[in-house]
Amino acid sequence: MTDASNPIDLAVVGHTNTGKTSLLRTLLRDEYFGEVADRPGTTRHVESAQLLTETGQAILVLRDTPGLEDAMGVLDYLDQLSPPQERHDGPDRIRMLLDSPESAGRFEQECRVLATVLETDAALYVIDTRDPVLPKHRDELMLLAACGRPILPVLNFTRATLSDTVAWRDALARLGLHATVDFDTVAPALDGEGQLLDRLALMLDHHAAALQTLRTDLGQQRLRRLQDATRLIAELLVDAAALRLPCSQDPTDMAAITLGLRKRTRDREQDCVHALLKRYRFSKMTFPHHPLPLEGERWGMDLFNPQALRTFGIQVGKGMATGAMAGATIDVLTGGLSLGAAALLGAAIGGAWQGASQWGKRLVGRLAGNTEMTVDDPVLHLLGLRQLALVRALECRGHAAMRPIDGDLLARMAPPEPALPVEPAAETAATETEGQDAPEGTLPASDALPEPLRRLPPDVQRMLDEARGHPDWSSIGEDPVPDARREALVGAMAQALFAAL
Repeated sequence: MTDASNPIDLAVVGHTNTGKTSLLRTLLRDEYFGEVADRPGTTRHVESAQLLTETGQAILVLRDTPGLEDAMGVLDYLDQLSPPQERHDGPDRIRMLLDSPESAGRFEQECRVLATVLETDAALYVIDTRDPVLPKHRDELMLLAACGRPILPVLNFTRATLSDTVAWRDALARLGLHATVDFDTVAPALDGEGQLLDRLALMLDHHAAALQTLRTDLGQQRLRRLQDATRLIAELLVDAAALRLPCSQDPTDMAAITLGLRKRTRDREQDCVHALLKRYRFSKMTFPHHPLPLEGERWGMDLFNPQALRTFGIQVGKGMATGAMAGATIDVLTGGLSLGAAALLGAAIGGAWQGASQWGKRLVGRLAGNTEMTVDDPVLHLLGLRQLALVRALECRGHAAMRPIDGDLLARMAPPEPALPVEPAAETAATETEGQDAPEGTLPASDALPEPLRRLPPDVQRMLDEARGHPDWSSIGEDPVPDARREALVGAMAQALFAAL
């Protein structure tokens, strides 16, 4: 059994530029550990870090090592130092190498790696499965095996289009390495960490209990991240649903209030995005800002652009998703006259109020008194679906990923066709999804993506309807007031969103 003062010591080894530091970044959930770059020899010395439970107990020590570059030369030199007829065992031969002059000369980098392996309990041999199997890889494994420590091959970049895991498993089996683990450091499986720990437990049976403790703890940490994430989304949805901005029926005032409502909603969404990134321990650069055709910030698509609704397959009534009429709703306050949540939809995409010219002659003349501007239901659903899509993307993203999440997130997470066709006017007003395809071999296979969410759960809609009746529940409203019922509703909505994930 491993105690806190004697954690399991693992060396992370492999050929140059196969993703050793990337593996540590993803396991540690730290995108700043070491240096990751698409060039050989990025790591030139041994770095170490601890993998902790949530209570701070160190279970694993992971040592990042330089890449092996000349294993064949080392093996030839070993034969000179210790001819096969002398029959020294593997670790003795490695120690002879470490005591030789070449350990500080030609083979300094390889000797750093071998010295680290001798000090540890096991080695993780990281393989870039996009690379062809070559004799140099066999030489590296023979050299590492001489250290007398268990070796677990870690197959990296397995979701890339150029990956050839079959060839690699066959080559490893020929060397007697039948236990391997798939772990794509850019897009790891949800249970990738657990699978790696299970393989280690088979190889290090005297540490099995400690590894199981860590596996259980990591599962609990993931559960809490999801719970926290769905609560953040629920807070956002309640804030947006309860938001009501008073305005007169003057078209100029309506236009100004609509722009204000949009800005508050966009800013609140961006705050939620930043909170989600922080909870998953990603930097803001993971999801950078993009310029909008309107003022504000966005990710992927403008919140109030009809194309965003269309991409997520959100149903809206005919005529309500055209470019000039999207996003804001007018609710009537006087005379008992109520036009409902979809009475009149908002401001022009270009920022000019056109609702009065199209609807005003028929409706505005009938209304007396004041009105309030609110966020329409389709936009609320878009808010929720986009945040859930982001959470799914973060769940499947390794901390070694270097390409930011961009507009392609919508195309990958949303259904391929809209639930309801959008009128031609909306087509011309729609913005294109931003972001370029990643280089070949870097995007995960399509079968690795989760089934897209097409709508929020019905319970969430009922809760949004309740929130609409409480303007004081919105933290971005005119006069927010704490309320126990609001907290209870946020908790219930978070549970419904969690179930949807």
